[in-house]
Amino acid sequence: MELSAPLDAHLVSPHIPLQEDIDEYRRLSAEQAAGVAVVTTVWRGRDYAATVSAYLSVSYDPPTMLVSLYEGSRIAQAVAGSGLWALTLLTAEQKRDANWLASPGTPVEGLLSQIPFRRGPGTGCAILEGGLAYFEVSTTAVHEAATHLLVVGAVTAMGSQTTWQPGSSPLVHYAGDYRRLQA
Repeated sequence: MELSAPLDAHLVSPHIPLQEDIDEYRRLSAEQAAGVAVVTTVWRGRDYAATVSAYLSVSYDPPTMLVSLYEGSRIAQAVAGSGLWALTLLTAEQKRDANWLASPGTPVEGLLSQIPFRRGPGTGCAILEGGLAYFEVSTTAVHEAATHLLVVGAVTAMGSQTTWQPGSSPLVHYAGDYRRLQA
């Protein structure tokens, strides 16, 4: 059944978006709740890490993941260069870590010095302590998409370091802020 009220539409030129188009896209896309994770890698003997909310499970058979990284970022260059990376899914209690690793201008040296982590057994990448789950990944493809790199990879190791506790929650990004799920 067709509804009588017209949709409120903002038409966008896909070839040359105006700043108002970009701003409206950012506002509307923030209405999607997304899990928060940290992607890590070791490249040229140095740890790299960043907070992400644009990741997904591509396939269960074989286990395959994807992460979207801003092409001009240090983490994108490091993940693409290394070919090995890890993704730790964060709990609401790890909001401080998420904020630190999402902050512009974080130092390259000592980036993880204030965050408890272990080395993943498959990749040697940092796995944040207390995360809901982790995945170690070997890159199989990198695709350029607008201002980002879509990095696809085969899961080579995975696990969980915590058991679910009543009152615990994944860290979720919604409406421009980090939130927790309420039961």
